[in-house]
Amino acid sequence: MSAPLTRLARKSLLNRGVSVGLTVLSVALSVMLFLGVEKIRTGARDGFHATISGTDLVVGARGGAVNLLLYSVFHLGDPTANIGWDSYERVATAPGVAWTVPVSLGDSHRGYRVVGTTPAYFDRYRYGRRQALRFADGRGFDGIYQAVIGAETARRLGYGLGDEITLSHGIGEVSFAEHTGHPFQITGILAATGTPVDRSVLVSLESLEAIHAGWDSGVARSGAQAATGGSGLQPDSVTAILVGTDSPIRVLSLQRQINTYRGEALSAVMPGVALSQLWRVIGAGETALRAISVLIVFVGLSGILTALSAGLNERRREMAVLRAIGARPQEIFALMTLEAAAIAFAGALAGILAVNLAFLAVSARVMRRYGLDLGQAGPGLTDLGVLAAVTLAAAVLGSWPAWRAQRNALADGLSIRL
Repeated sequence: MSAPLTRLARKSLLNRGVSVGLTVLSVALSVMLFLGVEKIRTGARDGFHATISGTDLVVGARGGAVNLLLYSVFHLGDPTANIGWDSYERVATAPGVAWTVPVSLGDSHRGYRVVGTTPAYFDRYRYGRRQALRFADGRGFDGIYQAVIGAETARRLGYGLGDEITLSHGIGEVSFAEHTGHPFQITGILAATGTPVDRSVLVSLESLEAIHAGWDSGVARSGAQAATGGSGLQPDSVTAILVGTDSPIRVLSLQRQINTYRGEALSAVMPGVALSQLWRVIGAGETALRAISVLIVFVGLSGILTALSAGLNERRREMAVLRAIGARPQEIFALMTLEAAAIAFAGALAGILAVNLAFLAVSARVMRRYGLDLGQAGPGLTDLGVLAAVTLAAAVLGSWPAWRAQRNALADGLSIRL
């Protein structure tokens, strides 16, 4: 592209500053919406897959992998059955097992799931890029009738350290079976993680055994007293087990051993595989979002085509003058195409800068408050790809009015009929 042609295109665009500016704005908004939707879509998918990391296997009663993941990690639904404590000990002492964390579900507090576990949960549970759980305030539980709550539970219910809460049977927001005689004291509040941990109430396994002592089918027997000490409170069963191995090469063999265990019908699933299966089920809207975002960009590009086509008749004399001073038809074609590409490039660049500045401004705040990782701030390969694709698409769309302009005859341009 010759320098005189580039200067001519720049001056022509500046001469039509208002209309060109509005077209650039429409392209910038469309690119900003496209990249915003794309970043949110990608962040949602990555955040979903990062709900749990660093755990090699999740073990539960025999059933589907997705269902096991839903109730053990996402705390949704009910388990098909529990795992006997003897089976838990077999898994915990199996060759190749580095650590285990038992999880027991079934109770709730004002609609938030209660998770019975051990102090190892706070050390072993990982999310995101193998990030460990952190305490925003307080500490973990070290005895019965103590609870640690997630960030969202604390924020929505207005709880702080030292507050007392009462657990309920079942998972509904309203329960008619309350453990009113055994309040729990909040000893810690976890920092936001963007995972179901934020919406949890964590207590010790011994605490769950203590409050359920003397209960039959969710109804307290008259005169029954719960244990108040830590002894004799070993649970008979747990809901699931989080398992870590001492070597990745042992995962498949350990999974096979657990799935074929004769003592009890168990299932062991790899979280990454189960998360991929679950995302294929619930991530159908991802394709729709991508299609909508692409259509948004094409709407913005159509504005370039409309602006160039609408102004073609007004510029017929300009084109004719260029022909008269020696411009060749292919140079006029190149001029119009260059203008379309320049408008698209300016709009796309403005949109990319705007969306990245917006994400840079809010990403740190969202991470602190909600634990959601919106991804790496700043332009990336996707942004550069969008910039190149939008510029090229505009050049292709601009070829239509450019072709019409270069076909206008000299006499037709100099004698426009009013």
